[in-house]
Formats: sequence, structure tokens, C-alpha cells
Amino acid sequence: MNNVRRIFVERKDGFDLEAKRLHEQCVTLLGIEGIRGIRILNRYDIQGLDDSIYAVAKYGIFAEIQTDNVYEEAVDFNRYEHIFAYEYLPGQYDQRADSCEQCIQLISHHRPIVKTAKLVCIFGDIKNNDIDKIKEYIINPVECRLASMEKPDNLKSHYNVPYMVENVSGFIKSDKDAIVKMKNQCGFAMSEDDLLFVQEYFKSLDRDPTITELKVIDTYWSDHCRHTTFNTVLDEVVIDEDIFNDKIKKAYERYIEIRKELYKDKDKPICLMDIATIGAKYLKSKGLLDDMEESKENNACSIVADVPTSKGDEKWLIMFKNETHNHPTEIEPFGGAATCLGGAIRDPLSGRSYVYQAMRVTGAADPFSKIEDTLPGKLPQIKIIREAANGYSSYGNQVGLATGQVDEIYHNGYIAKRMEIGAVIAAAAIENVKREDPCTDDVIILIGGRTGRDGLGGATGSSKVHTEESLSECGAEVQKGNAPTERKIQRLFRNPDMSKLIKKCNDFGAGGVAVAIGELADGLEIYLDNVPKKYEGLDGTELAISESQERMAVVIDKSDMDKVFELAAFENLEATYVAKVTDTEKLKMIWNGKVIVNIERSFLDTNGVTQHAKAHVTKKDSSSNPFINKSDKSYEKQLFESVNDINSCSKKGLIEKFDSTIGSNTVLMPLGGKYQITPSEAMVAKLPVLDKKTDYCTVMSYGFFPNISEWSCFTGACYSVLSSVSKIVSVGGEWRKTRLTLQEYFESLRKDAKRWGKPFQALLGALYAQTELGIPAIGGKDSMSGSFMDMDVPPTLVSFAVSHTSAGNIISSEFKKTDNYILRLRHRRNADMSPDFQYAKKIFDLLQEFNSNSLILSSSTIKHKSAAEALLKMCFGNMIGFVLTANEESLFDNGYCDILIEIDSQKISNINDFLSRYDNLDLEVIGKTIDESKFIMKDIVVDLETLLTEYTSKYESVFSTKSIAEKPNITNKPYEYKKVFHSKINIAKPRVFIPVFPGTNCEYDTKRAFEDQGAICSTVIFRNTRANDIDVSVKEFVKLINDSNIIAIPGGFSAGDEPDGSGKFIATVFRNPYIKEAVHNMLYSRDGLMLGICNGFQALVKLGLIPYGKISELSEKSPTLTYNSIGRHVSCMVNTKIISKLSPWFSCVNLNDIHTIPVSHGEGRFICTEQEYNLLSANGQIATQYVDDSGNPTYDIAYNPNGSYYAIEGVTSKDGRILGKMGHSERFGNNVCINVPGNKDQKLFESGVKYFK
Repeated sequence: MNNVRRIFVERKDGFDLEAKRLHEQCVTLLGIEGIRGIRILNRYDIQGLDDSIYAVAKYGIFAEIQTDNVYEEAVDFNRYEHIFAYEYLPGQYDQRADSCEQCIQLISHHRPIVKTAKLVCIFGDIKNNDIDKIKEYIINPVECRLASMEKPDNLKSHYNVPYMVENVSGFIKSDKDAIVKMKNQCGFAMSEDDLLFVQEYFKSLDRDPTITELKVIDTYWSDHCRHTTFNTVLDEVVIDEDIFNDKIKKAYERYIEIRKELYKDKDKPICLMDIATIGAKYLKSKGLLDDMEESKENNACSIVADVPTSKGDEKWLIMFKNETHNHPTEIEPFGGAATCLGGAIRDPLSGRSYVYQAMRVTGAADPFSKIEDTLPGKLPQIKIIREAANGYSSYGNQVGLATGQVDEIYHNGYIAKRMEIGAVIAAAAIENVKREDPCTDDVIILIGGRTGRDGLGGATGSSKVHTEESLSECGAEVQKGNAPTERKIQRLFRNPDMSKLIKKCNDFGAGGVAVAIGELADGLEIYLDNVPKKYEGLDGTELAISESQERMAVVIDKSDMDKVFELAAFENLEATYVAKVTDTEKLKMIWNGKVIVNIERSFLDTNGVTQHAKAHVTKKDSSSNPFINKSDKSYEKQLFESVNDINSCSKKGLIEKFDSTIGSNTVLMPLGGKYQITPSEAMVAKLPVLDKKTDYCTVMSYGFFPNISEWSCFTGACYSVLSSVSKIVSVGGEWRKTRLTLQEYFESLRKDAKRWGKPFQALLGALYAQTELGIPAIGGKDSMSGSFMDMDVPPTLVSFAVSHTSAGNIISSEFKKTDNYILRLRHRRNADMSPDFQYAKKIFDLLQEFNSNSLILSSSTIKHKSAAEALLKMCFGNMIGFVLTANEESLFDNGYCDILIEIDSQKISNINDFLSRYDNLDLEVIGKTIDESKFIMKDIVVDLETLLTEYTSKYESVFSTKSIAEKPNITNKPYEYKKVFHSKINIAKPRVFIPVFPGTNCEYDTKRAFEDQGAICSTVIFRNTRANDIDVSVKEFVKLINDSNIIAIPGGFSAGDEPDGSGKFIATVFRNPYIKEAVHNMLYSRDGLMLGICNGFQALVKLGLIPYGKISELSEKSPTLTYNSIGRHVSCMVNTKIISKLSPWFSCVNLNDIHTIPVSHGEGRFICTEQEYNLLSANGQIATQYVDDSGNPTYDIAYNPNGSYYAIEGVTSKDGRILGKMGHSERFGNNVCINVPGNKDQKLFESGVKYFK
């Protein structure tokens, strides 16, 4: 049992996508010639596994017999002379190893130790320095290291267990030079003045601090946690005389007037924070912010909305938040971007709201830059771009969060530091949320993940300016995400029995225990020994400031502790008592029986020494005015450039990596039209009500133009706000209900007044926009360290706008019909190029009037590349042509935020009479839609196909939308089956068993779909956290299966789709002999049905239930589901055709019916031998196939997104009672995915329930 086993798992030829992709990157990105072969093997070292368990795990957990070759102990590498292995750094979370251990524990009841590594074997005529280039490209030293090729004798980690933390002896007696030296040696982010201030504090206590106290104070006062830069007092403001600065001067004067009006005689310093927040205070004083939730708990922006539901009107909290992880994503893109989203989720989640939609807005440098041009100490841009997208999408897809909009802005300034923003929206019924001040003796419970060394110093690290040397020391600062654990917390907090017990809650982000728990009450006693650890060896300081993710701290009444522990255990979560509220007004931490932190709250709340600065707004360069189109190119050339510019071209390959439909509430797909190519203006989703229905939805958009902000930060901020609000109106949102949250990202300001002038004028611009429109910014996030050496990020203020309305009001962007008028509503500009906001309100009102009269069929705002860009994108979705009637020049003027609308011509008898009613507005007809797929500008006629190719080809080398896959000949015909199935058991309300595993995320959607048809559902969590959980869960599963008529395995990412394959955790559970017997009895003794969708389908195939009808051992020739041929996750809508009526699951549809169904998966490619295919076809077991617009099965990736053999989407058992399919048939509903046409109700659940009636 204690011997270490080693096995290597390698994908067979045809399945080795990772190796082929690396080979391609070595050639195209690294420019390495002479490589003749690359092999990649996953290496597993296992300790604590006996022979019998290993025999089961070999092809049941570590590998799949159909797709993998397994080598035990050693591999014959033959000619592969360049071989190296790499592994995670010690202490980093390894999801693959964790999932292996969990899967093995299911069958052995003992958790082994698993260590993983990846072997890369290269053959060819390659120089050693080229091998070094490959290693540097693959291995990011922030998270990984080269691994030894030798097998260890023992995998158990041995830690030096610390017993005390350092007392900083002599601190209070040190002179200034010694204090400065200590600051540099310890890497403190606080200033020298702050550290001297700390020294004075401890002098007053007549004692030296512990190192923990200094680290805690440093964390508390970091720019990340306490917004030091934003709270710096501006002693002097200078605004240069300039026509383009006139509005800035007036805005500043207006700000001073507002301060006098609001603050009266209060002495409040002028600072960036005041400018950022005063707009909301002012508008509230004027009665224009009566919907903001009143609460001392500040988790996220929160407004109250009246929501009509099928059970009556209800009051709901709508919460939203934007979060950045710029520094972490720069140095470790996957983990940084993943935890950017994780952190964004946890803010409103800590407010007890359910997070249901996310937006990702990022900034990067040139994705086409050469690897050899990468700056020293930096990762290549293409690697950052790809890995960050992988990280964010992986986390969101696993946690079950629909990503409604994805955009990446390219600007060379972001080579200084990447921008990674995640914005989320959440909601909760107000009756389920309690807000109370903590009382003495209340207890604090830590719920969720365990603590490790990941994220140490993250708050302070993100607050620093970085150099090549400093980046090499940042490894521990990046937190590691564990999405399945966050999903469990989402479920727990969605339960009213839990949410109503919580008085106050903080998520664990920057600062760890010190901040998350430390902010909950003025007086606290924290027991660090109680904090659950990932491994031993952590000292008190590490426990206090580690930023390990997926943790929540909740304040509850002491009498509710047992109930909270019970509810957490039900969700397979750890919950631990870690602190209590005291009346001391001190933050006290105890470790190893000693007080290692004892700081007065009043001192912590000073936030250190008040900083002072000056702001200088310089003149604008009129020659760089971005509102003047200086192009001397032909109109045709400009037309092509409008869609092949890196900031306007199609990003379909990036967007489709993100699940956009989970939750069944997505109103607008990110890409619309029949061809799913027209980008949506905003993300829209219905509120996530449970046990009822609603068509009420939220709308979120963003606005930012880096080219304007570079020229004038004030004007740029104005247009950021105008853009975000214009997009809200463009999709049918109500502008007066709109609320803003801002994201500021600027260079390190240092002591340079001109640098301070940039965020100063940007925030003034945002304030000006708020007061003019009457729309407040009620939240925001600042990141003020966007510098590397002498390089700075572009001045960035992103405006996120949120509104709410009925889904029936929503408008999408793609042209709908031919022979319709296209109107342009122009915004007006002042002489200084700032928007005329008073006029903008008239435009917004006009659009809402048109929409209320159902005149608008499609709408879009003008963005980076003029009206031509917007019009072409509107054309592409349904390939509807356009003829221009306005002058050609108007297509290319910089009409930022102007709105184009398609008017339903059938509702307007005379367009000229119609326009004459609005002759006081800049409203004009610019053209019409036509039935030819052409774009016509006077004498210039261009096929839309040609322009579409230009639009889609630019980005292919960054994120591809094409793949090369095997294409076996498709010969099967529709299978007619006349017999109508009915169960021998007549049941009015059949019972459905829906198992939930770590990583399952479609259980809510599946439950709703069955309950809508009258079924009774039991959703049960398989628990494996505590010693006896597995036995208890097995018994519970068996009991519920015995009581059920249908087993429905929902989609998700069981155990994170690890180890290196999907559905393994589920399959391992169902192979338990007791569960296996119960399943067989339910199916064949009680005439039951079984359904597996996506991850559930993967599990059914791994069990042999598909296609064999029983849980059985698999052979090399058994069908399987493997990685998509494109090598990435795919989320889109597909057309699937009913090919067989064998199964009762399709009793309510007709043979050859075509349905438009969402898919979202990374491993959906169905593979089988030709012999197996012929057998499935003859038996009628091929239920559904991916088909093109003509209804023919196809390998075209536009229709068959995973490259499935024979275009197979769904398969049944031989008798039809078991169905597995990749398409998410449960994700349908009223006003869902309205911008993609098609019949979305496959009547799957209606058929399943009807079988028993």
C-alpha cells in the first residue's frame, strides 16, 4: 500500500490534440524548424493503492481504453531524445491530482496520495537552445517547475511545523534608516511614512510588534484594500487653458458647488474617491436614486426592483459588481483570470444573492507580436491572451455561470500590464436576505475551501509598480481557483434556510482572514488554529493573510451554529468556527495559544498616514483629435478595414469558449442571427427565480474607447458612460432605471501632478455624465498600478451600466427582414468634443417611444470603426444585404455612440411623414435592407460573403473557429418506429432522481424542465467531505433510485472533468455495486427511463449504459466521447434533427423535426467504429444528428461544433429507454435566446413524463 506506483497515460493517435497543438505552436509561434514528432504524457505517481483498486482505476480513472495508451513504471521513448517533465510548484492547487484522489476514494474508501506531472518528448533535428525556448514557452515559473524524472520513494510531504511567529525585536527603537531598510527587506507595500506611523503606534503601546501584525497592517492599508491612491488628498488642482479643457474647468467648478451643497460646513478633503462617489450622493439628494438598497453591508452595488412573477409581484435585490485581476493575470494568466471571476462572483454572493450572468472585458497588447519581441520578465502576449481566456472560461463554465458578453480591447499600452475585468450580475428575493449588525458573542463561521500559501501578498502585490526583477518574485501572490467549491457555496447561499441565518458576510479575497474576518466587526477574537489548512507547515502569519479562494466568513447567532454546520454538510462543504465578536474594539488573533495580533480598531481604521498630491490637467493635442476622420483611403478600402481591424473583427473563436446559456435565462446570445455572428450590444438574462416563472430581466453593458481616453481622459470618460447607456437603450432597456459602476485603471501616479491629472479628469468626466443624465454610479473598482518600468497602460475608465425591464422589450442587433428602413440617430457634440447629454436624453426617449410602439426590429450603436462596422455586423447575422442612400462619407465619420435602428416598414405608411414629426432631432434614413446578400454604396457593390471572410479571418490565428477532423462517411437514414411506448406502470406524477456531484451545474435547469411537466424531482448531493459521507451518500442514492421512475444525470464538469477526461467521477459512483443494482432494477423491473445530458451523456457512455443498456466493462472498440476536434470548449446553438423515433423520450415530436438547441462542452465528439455505427444505425439507436441549413447531417464545424463522427448528437440504448445527448434540451423557455431563430423546445421532458401516463 505504501509503495509508489507510476503510470504514464498518452492519447492515442487521432486523439492527441494537445501534442499536435504544441507542435503547431513550436513552428508558427516559436519559429522552430526540424521537429518531427512531439508526444505528451500525463504522469501519475500514486501511493496508498492496492492491486485490486489499481486494476479498476487504471482504465476507469487514470485512462480510457478507447482513447489512451497506458505505460506502467517506464516508457520506451525510442528516438525521442529531448524529454522533460514539469509539475505544479509545491502548494499550488492541482485539480487533476485532487480529482484522482477523490475518484479513487469512491472505490477504496481510502484517499491515496497522487502527484501529477506532464512529460514532453520531442524528436527531430533540434538545437538545445530551441528546447530551452520550448520550456520557457510551456513552463510559467510563477506556477510550475521542471520535475525530476526519477520516481520518488515516498509521496508524503514533510513540513517543518512552526510554533511561533517572529517578534520584531527593536522595532520601536529603530531609527528611520533601519525602518526604511526593513520596509525593503520585508517587501511592504506601505510607504515609509506609514511604517514610521506604525512605529509611533507601537511606541505608544510600549512593545514591539510581531511580524504578523506588520503584515496584517500592510495588507489592511494596501491600495487594493483601502484605496490609498483614491483617498490621497489633492492639495492643488491646475487645469491648463485650452478649448478642450473648458468643460473640465466647468465640471470641476460644479463639483465644488455640489460639495458645498452636500457637505455644508464639513471639512472633507478633495480626493479621487470623493469625485468618484459624490455623483450618487448628489443624485440621491435630488430624489434620483430611490432604488438603492440601504445597508451598512457593502458587498456589491445593490438596487431594489419590483419583479412580476407567476406567483405575483415580488421585491428583489439586483446586485452587480466589477472586479479586476490585472497583476495576477499578467504573471499567471490562467489562475489570475479564473480568480478574477471567482472574486467577482463572491462579492454579490456574500450579499446572499445568486450570481447568474457574467461579462468579461479585457485589454491586451498586440496578439500578433512575435515571441522573440517579448519583454524580459514578461510572458508572450499570445500566451497571456489564450491562457487568461482559458482560465476565466474554465472557472465560469465549471461554476455554472452564463457569460453573456466577452470582448477584448487591443492597445499597445497594455503591454505594460494586462487588463482583466470580470463583471457579474446577481439577484435574490429581498425576503431571503437579512442584514444585521453583529453583536457581542456572535460567532464567525468559515465556509468553503481550505487555506494554503496561494495568494500570499496578493493585495500588496497588486498595489505595487513592477519591474523585471519584482515579477520573478510574485509566484505566491496568485490565488488558485476551485470552481466546484464555489458552486457549492452558491447552492448553500441560495437556500433561504441558510441565507436567513446570516447577519453579515465577507468573502475571502485580498488580505485573507485578516481582512475578510477582520472587517466583520469592530471587536474580534480570531482563532487561527481553527482555520482549516490544505497542508501542514503554515505559520500564524500565513494563516492570517493567505488569500486562498472559495471561502466565506459569516456572522451568525451562536445558537444557530449547529444548523449552519448541518446545512453546509448537506452541500458537501466544510464549515468551521473560527472567531467570535467581542466588545473590545480590537482585532485579536490567537495562534498556538499565543496572541500574535492585538491591534486597536481605531488605529487600523486610520488607513495609515494621509497622502497628499497635486493634479495638473494639461492641454490636449488638437492634431490627435479622435473625432476627425483623417483617412485618405478609398471608401471600399475603408469598408473592408471597418471589419478587419483587430478591435472590430469577429472574436467568435474567443466568445464561444464561454458557456452563455446555463441557467436557461439567457435572453440574448452573445452572437445572434441564423449564422450566430452578429455581436449583441449588451448581455440580457431573466432573473433566476426558483419554483416560479418571470419574464423580467436585467441588462448590462459596458463602454470604453481607449483612443478617446488617450487624447482626453475627461472626454473618454464621458463617452464611456454615453456608450454604456446607449447600448442599454439600444437593446430595449430603460435608461432612467440605469445604474452605473465604474472601473478605473491607470498608470502608477507617483508624485507626478500630470499623472494625477489623468484619473482626476476622467472621474470628473464620469461625474459630469452622471449629473447631466441623472444616472448615478453606485459602485466601482480602482486599479492604480498599471505601470511596468517606463511603460504605462492607456488611461482607462470603463463604464458598466445596468438596467432592468421586461424581456418582451428586448431588441437584438441583427437585421430581421428585407425592405426595411435603416435610421441613424446621431448624438450631438459640444465644441470641446464632449457629448451633449441633454440632447442624448431626447434620443433615448425617442428610442423607447419607438420600441413601445413595436417599430424597432434591430438596433446597434456605433463603436470603434464608424457606421460601416455596425451596419456590416447587423447584416452578417442573417446575411441580409444593405443599400446605402446617405452619402458614403457618413459611413466613416466617427459617430461614437450614435444608434442605428431597423424600422419595421410595414408599420410606417410614409417614411417622410414619419420623420417630419421629429425634425428637431438628428434622425435620418441612411439606407434599406435588401434581399441580395450584398453591401451597396452607390457604385460600390461588395458581396457580404467577401466581407464576412474579411471579418472572420483576422482573428483565426488567435482563437480559431476551424478544425481538421476525420470524416467517416454518413450513411444512416431516418429510423421510423410506429410503436408508441407507454410504461407498464401508470403514474400521474413520475418521480425523477437528479444526482448532484462535485462540479454538476445543470441541476436547477433539469429540475425545472421536469417539474414544468408535472414530475416530482429529488435533487440529491453526493457527499465525500467527511469520513463516512461516501457510505451515507451511496445508501441515499440507492433509496432514492428505488423510489424513482426516471434517473436524470445533469450536465456540468464532474470533478472538474478530471483526471483528463469527463464524467469519470459520476461513472465511478454509478459502478458501486449497490447503485448499479438499483439502476438495473429501476430500468428493467420497474420499466423506468434514464437521461444523461452533456456531462451526464459522458457518464452514460463511460458506464456502457449507452449504447449497451447496462453498466458494463468497455473495450477498445466501445463508443466514447472525447475532446472537440477544435481543441477547446464550444458554446453556441446547433440544429439537431430527430433521426429515430425508437425512444419514448421523443414521443411528442416527429421524425425529421429539427430543433435549435444550446450546446456547451469541451468533450462532445462522439467516436465509434464503422461496425458500431452500422449497428447503432440498424437498431435505430442514433436518436439525433447535427444538421446544416438544409437538414442534412454534416461535419461542417459551423453546425457540428465538436466534430462528432457521423454527426451524432444523441444516442439511445437498444430499447430506447436510456438517452444520452450533448445538446442542452433543458435550456429553453419563454424569451430565451431570442436572437437565434429556431424551434428550441424538443419536448424531451414532456415525452419522458408522458411515458408514465
